[in-house]
Amino acid sequence: MPRLFDPLTVRSQTFANRIFVSPMCEYSSTDGFAGDWHLVHLGSRAVGGAGLVFTEATAVTPEGRISPEDLGIWTDEHVEPLARIVRFIHEQGSVAGMQLAHAGRKASTYRPWSGAGTVPASDGGWTNVLAPSAVPFADNHPMPRELTVDGIRGIADAFAAAAGRARDAGFRVIELHAAHGYLLHEFLSPLSNRRQDDYGGSFGNRTRLVRETVTAIRAVWPEALPLFVRISATDWVEGGWDIEQSVELARQLKPLGVDLIDCSSGGNAAQATIPFGPGYQTPFAERIRREAGVLTGAVGLITAPLQAELIVATGQADAVLLARELLRDPYFPLRAARELGQDITWPAQYLRAGPKDARPRAAVNVPDR
Repeated sequence: MPRLFDPLTVRSQTFANRIFVSPMCEYSSTDGFAGDWHLVHLGSRAVGGAGLVFTEATAVTPEGRISPEDLGIWTDEHVEPLARIVRFIHEQGSVAGMQLAHAGRKASTYRPWSGAGTVPASDGGWTNVLAPSAVPFADNHPMPRELTVDGIRGIADAFAAAAGRARDAGFRVIELHAAHGYLLHEFLSPLSNRRQDDYGGSFGNRTRLVRETVTAIRAVWPEALPLFVRISATDWVEGGWDIEQSVELARQLKPLGVDLIDCSSGGNAAQATIPFGPGYQTPFAERIRREAGVLTGAVGLITAPLQAELIVATGQADAVLLARELLRDPYFPLRAARELGQDITWPAQYLRAGPKDARPRAAVNVPDR
């Protein structure tokens, strides 16, 4: 079995190790633009040795932002600031990835330290919050407008256009965000999808938009580059989306060109009771990997090097995605390699702090722009 610091090759991309930076909202953009904060935040995790560095959930339309301060990629003007970050990540030997997202009924809400619930227009919010059905997430969230069929098709087109811009910025991996109660997850779950047309009701109808979006992205995203999908493997609510449906969705996405399922959970029901604990979502990654025959990533309260090593070495997942632990310690991969006695390259600038046999790191095929 592979180990945490063994390379992982997916299509044309080889990740130096299986520690990936999970998408983490930074709520630090103006009009969707990446700035110095994003360069330092993402760049630090690349310097720290992560094999793959994902941006935060990046909105494919202005109304698809969670908050007015979210990162975006709905206009060509967003490309060059992102390209600067991509170049730096690749210069550190990591691979740059972008998570594409639409917040759906959870859009136009405050960033965590500024308040809670709906952001009014006077504070930069918007009224055209969209969802599969006119069902709000919670009492303090916006009442969404039910998408028309033409509007649904426009969503898939927006994701595809954003994927083209991500390609132009130099990203090597795209992850489609279909988790955490955002728009694509809202279509999957009977809790939020009350439609009676071709996009609601049956499993095939509820999963239609995700499949159409994957197909639209694959039409513009290079065949040689990986495509991941993040799902919430369960809503943690009876009658909602569950692990059995997640396995079947993964089976259907693999032949459409999806290379890895990033297995999270929850986020679509405010009243859900979630059994939080170390690695609590890892069993979902293990089951989907085994039953759907697709690569998976494990995420959620993975905080210790040995824990991450065991997840990979025992075949529960092909990679681990860390979030809060990489906020606490951007250099977790370097520390983990030392604790586990595994080899990892170091930035040349930091060699004096590394092991005696530390090797300098090479850039990942950085093209001229």
